[in-house]
Amino acid sequence: MQREQLKGNVPVLILAVLTDGGLHGYAIAREIERRSGGILEWKEGTLYPALHALEKDGFIVAQWENNERGPSRKVYTLTPEGHSDLKRRSAVWSQFSRAVNDVLGFPPTEDAHVKG
Repeated sequence: MQREQLKGNVPVLILAVLTDGGLHGYAIAREIERRSGGILEWKEGTLYPALHALEKDGFIVAQWENNERGPSRKVYTLTPEGHSDLKRRSAVWSQFSRAVNDVLGFPPTEDAHVKG
């Protein structure tokens, strides 16, 4: 069930994590896992296609970073367009989750604010 709930929301989670600065793919996945209290665990098959799509759409850029203690890594950073898209996606998510919570009978909560 978690996989179905996550489907379609991977890009907004990636963009949200990248508001704090550039990260390589593994670090993005671990940060999402950390922020979700271990609920959202990802495999490479979920993360990398989303990263490539976000890069193709111009929402993130990737640069190779040399690492003295290991192999070079691709680090992903938000673009100005990525910041704008995150705000748009966050507004859509807020409206959607509020509507679902209303239908389920959950008490209203404050809307989350997006950094950036």
